[in-house]
Amino acid sequence: MDDDVQRAARKVREVEQAVSEHVTRSGPVTGRASSPDGAVTVVATPGGPPQQIAVSPAALRMGPHGLAAEIMRIADKAQRNANTHLHQTLDRVVDPRELTAMGLERGPDEDELGWRR
Repeated sequence: MDDDVQRAARKVREVEQAVSEHVTRSGPVTGRASSPDGAVTVVATPGGPPQQIAVSPAALRMGPHGLAAEIMRIADKAQRNANTHLHQTLDRVVDPRELTAMGLERGPDEDELGWRR
């Protein structure tokens, strides 16, 4: 049993090292999404809160409730994009099922404009 624990601990260290090296090379993992008219743009990280929220003057015409709903909708899309980017970044060093089990589900691959690849 001790051998199994040691092998598992060694595997965890190896994966941790590989992920650390990979993220160091690739830079921070983020996702970006914008409303169709570009009035709201959000940058998010996988599993975390939005890192940046940009609102154009035109977005203020939505009113407080409409703007709040739009920010939440775009933030959710940005986070889904960040999760997908994380899967793409780590697909060679981490089993994607592990990321999904952590609540970081991979969405459809989309480009900057929201087109699916």
